[in-house]
Amino acid sequence: MIRLFSIPCWCKPIIEFCVSFPSQTRNTNVFLLLIILAISFGSCDNQPVQSPVNINTENLIVQDTGKPMHQIRLLPYWVPSAQFAGYYVGIEKGIFEKHGIHLEMMPFDPLMPVAPAIRNKKTDFAMLWLVNAIELRDKGVDIVNIAQLSSRSSLMLITKKSSGISKLEDMNGKRAGIWIGYERQPQALFKKYNLDVKIILIGSTNNLFLQGGVDILNANWFDEYHSVLNNGTNEDELNKFFFADYGLNFLEDGIYCLAEKVREDPELCVNFVTAALESWNYAFNNQEEAIDIVEKYAKKQNQPVNRSHQRWMLSHYKELYIPTGSDTINTNLLQKDYETVQQIMIENRFINKVTPYHSFYKPYNKLPESR
Repeated sequence: MIRLFSIPCWCKPIIEFCVSFPSQTRNTNVFLLLIILAISFGSCDNQPVQSPVNINTENLIVQDTGKPMHQIRLLPYWVPSAQFAGYYVGIEKGIFEKHGIHLEMMPFDPLMPVAPAIRNKKTDFAMLWLVNAIELRDKGVDIVNIAQLSSRSSLMLITKKSSGISKLEDMNGKRAGIWIGYERQPQALFKKYNLDVKIILIGSTNNLFLQGGVDILNANWFDEYHSVLNNGTNEDELNKFFFADYGLNFLEDGIYCLAEKVREDPELCVNFVTAALESWNYAFNNQEEAIDIVEKYAKKQNQPVNRSHQRWMLSHYKELYIPTGSDTINTNLLQKDYETVQQIMIENRFINKVTPYHSFYKPYNKLPESR
């Protein structure tokens, strides 16, 4: 609650008297006391004292122009990089502010579980992979997808040709380095093809694969694959196994929020996605400038940044967001894509219950119709 008041006119001479003293001769305690007394008493000209005004200020700030603006936090699933370029660009270029949003990108914290951060409203929106979002919903976090930005899974497994692994069956009895928290897709693949693969949980490093500690590596087309190339491995030395080619097209970047936010403030959800799409389009059309901005935010968080890698990442992100034959980002989460992933997770006992498609997906461009 904000308490609004005007300074009574009879107080002004007192305040002017206080301020007239040179700063070095003011007694700070007396100075503050006089001002407090001045604005604590009634007004002049026998005007009635107005009652305080109650204003709901949750998530609201005021611009210099006096226009109210939503203070919004977005939870990314990784450190500042070109895979979140649209958001950093949107902040820097004032695109979110144009849509009434002051956006803060929350620093990535590997020790902060996503579920309580969303459930306890530490963040307003979150970027999530579909498989992780379905698991959160199964655990009782009432989140919904309001825009699906990626149209195809970029996740794959890579092997060195020197390992003798050239087809899925060759993975039997081998060791695979899989990121912590992203095991579901590989587990489903190995079970589908009846493969006995030992999963070694790893962080963000590729070193175990490069040094021969594991035979198989989990990788994104836009990120880790290029990092392996940057470490001196040639493309013709590697085999690639895209999950989407084996019936496991688990979509990645979606924009999620609590269902409560969709019900209570659909306009904010619409504005957020609208600003995000405009920001991504700017980033894709101005890639060098976008990389400059990403570097700036990465350095703020003391994250190392490689410009060549960021350039690769952003160009490949454009392919994921704007597939061949399209000229715009398609934000639709198709029912068949959702239900396929959910069914695989049920079959693998990753989740226990089915969430209907129309309960899980609340497209932002349909929200105004539901108000």
